[in-house]
Amino acid sequence: MPVPAPARHPAHDALLTRWTDLLTSARAATAPCPVPYGEDLLARWAEPQRRYHTTDHLLAVLDRVDELLPHVQAPDPAAIRLAAWFHDAVYLPDRSTNEERSARLAERALTEAAVPAPRVTESARLVRLTTDHDPAEGDTNGKVLCDADLAVLASSPEDYGAYAAAVREEYGFVPDDAFREGRATVLRQLLGLSRLFRTPIGHDRWEAVARHNLATELELLSA
Repeated sequence: MPVPAPARHPAHDALLTRWTDLLTSARAATAPCPVPYGEDLLARWAEPQRRYHTTDHLLAVLDRVDELLPHVQAPDPAAIRLAAWFHDAVYLPDRSTNEERSARLAERALTEAAVPAPRVTESARLVRLTTDHDPAEGDTNGKVLCDADLAVLASSPEDYGAYAAAVREEYGFVPDDAFREGRATVLRQLLGLSRLFRTPIGHDRWEAVARHNLATELELLSA
């Protein structure tokens, strides 16, 4: 029997409209139809191997970008939003090349979709920046995208617990001891940063809660 197609996300149509409006505004008037590009991206975000890096994560990052942008002077908001759509468009939990492959997908797709070359370059650069979430001091575009991507760390205790559980599910192929060791290393690295959030508004709203959540998870892993 054929395998049934996965159920569409409840926000699928709204996200497709959001994508269409973004791509239309980010490029020349005469260009390929935005819808197939949006459908391809949404299909990628709905792949079965994902547990955290899902359509819900895409939606959350887009919403956090919209939350941050009114409070900063970002040179290219459209490039930030395009990068948000592509930043985990390629995602396999057992690979370390996801950001690079996602950036290359952005370069190919956005060029074909008639987005101007400088904006394509900037969008792909921002996707690559999510590898280490370490934007330079004057990189406002990068600060917005990285803060939006890390905002999950400042979730409520219940939502943070669901996030941590989903990350563990994505790495279900890793034995428990190895996962705990690797996850603890990541948490210590994050806690060792002078700032998790680089925009002033992100730092004010999310820094303290995120550090509390990270410290709590690290304590639980070490118990």
